[in-house]
Amino acid sequence: MQGNKVRKAVIVGGGTAGWMSASLLAKLLGRELEITLIESDDIGTVGVGEATIPPLQIFNNVLGIDENAFLKATQGTFKLGIQFENWGAVGDKYMHAFGPIGRQIGMNAFHHHWLRAKAAGHASDLWDYSFNYQVAKADRFTRMKQIPNSPLEGLVHAFHFDAGLYARFLRAACEQAGVKRVEGMITHANLDGESGHIASVSLKDGEEITGDLFIDCSGFRALLIGEALGVGYEEWTHWLPCNRAVAVPAENGRRLRPYTQSIAHKAGWQWRIPLQHRAGNGHVFCSEYMSEDEATSILMGNLEGKALAEPRTLQFKTGRRNSFWVKNCVAVGLASGFMEPLESTSIHLIQTAIVRLAQMFPSLGFEESLREEYNRQLTFEYERIRDFIILHYRANKRSDSAFWQHCAAMPVPESLSHRMNLFEDSGLIFREGGELFAEVAWLQVMWGQGLRAREFSPLASGLGDTQLDDYLANLKQIIDTSAAKVPAHKDFIVRYCAAAGQ
Repeated sequence: MQGNKVRKAVIVGGGTAGWMSASLLAKLLGRELEITLIESDDIGTVGVGEATIPPLQIFNNVLGIDENAFLKATQGTFKLGIQFENWGAVGDKYMHAFGPIGRQIGMNAFHHHWLRAKAAGHASDLWDYSFNYQVAKADRFTRMKQIPNSPLEGLVHAFHFDAGLYARFLRAACEQAGVKRVEGMITHANLDGESGHIASVSLKDGEEITGDLFIDCSGFRALLIGEALGVGYEEWTHWLPCNRAVAVPAENGRRLRPYTQSIAHKAGWQWRIPLQHRAGNGHVFCSEYMSEDEATSILMGNLEGKALAEPRTLQFKTGRRNSFWVKNCVAVGLASGFMEPLESTSIHLIQTAIVRLAQMFPSLGFEESLREEYNRQLTFEYERIRDFIILHYRANKRSDSAFWQHCAAMPVPESLSHRMNLFEDSGLIFREGGELFAEVAWLQVMWGQGLRAREFSPLASGLGDTQLDDYLANLKQIIDTSAAKVPAHKDFIVRYCAAAGQ
């Protein structure tokens, strides 16, 4: 069996996907695996993935990365959620805040008790019971696993950071751990005539690099999985019609928000991501309903600070590869698919792909059962994230533009339609298997964009009216009092993790 091991992994492409892949494989398998990463300084990276979700903490912890050092190196800030503006209707605002809302009572989710109180005339807002939201809206932050002197969970955070600096940070650690970096432009992949596996890749300078396992991190080009192996691409543009993005860095505004902003415009939406040294800005739009010039004008007119570069345009087709792992090649990052950055899932999809590869790491036999299971799990992950993003477009009440009217009327996947109907009929939300977004995430987007449950669970009737009022009031008081004691986000960064020169 020892002679049947994969001994050499070749990663094609650097950037966030390449260096995250190299980092985890070196950490978990580096004693027995030779890792070579090929990248060219002449090929730029997309670099829009500057906002993340909480699971990245797990990835960094596995690598042994100190959080303060990571934030200093990447000009990072903290993120407590994503604020959506103009998505339900023009002028609306709500937040998909990380962490829980309220506290479950017995077997019944908190929001059913809140729905019962709401039906009885209670005036509270759903987000009154989100500690993350109350802290975020005041531009505050601290590390807090539990609210002191209470049973309530503390803050759940992710990060904003410069993706290029993160790749550089990981590269330094990888090279120290023995990962070999090869500078060069790949011209083509060479297939084994008998098995059809990738045998090697050829570089522009004539060098040929062989390997047992090849990881395609070549971005939209999909040099290995697409060009060499011919794996097709399943488009989702009939559900997610945006196909362009204009991006530009700018000076920060006066506030250092601990959350991402997603601001809907007439044919798409704008992101605003605060870093220590600048703000990341972009406008995702549908070219069928808006020209690039108009999209650029809208973006440049909605910056909070002076632009620091010329805007650049990215074209994309939302969707995924028909298979993520074929023969001895695994696609990671943009080579595997593209999901617009509405819920900051791009880096997470890199993380989950390489974690699953490590868990299912093959022998030289490249067992079919492993490939099938890997592809099944990644397909499930992509499709459930797809549904969550479609929800934002479908559940809108806007009538001000043809784009939003189209989105509100379009058919959606049956899996999403069922989820929406179930919530409206009963208030029930269920998390299926290991899907990324939990019930509380679906709740916030559905409620925030105007979906209303006609019923609540009968299990919510266990408390008397006075008990329920007291319970809600007590929760709100604990959250409000505790949120007011949290330091300013900017002050926390200055004290613990300010980058050099900030």
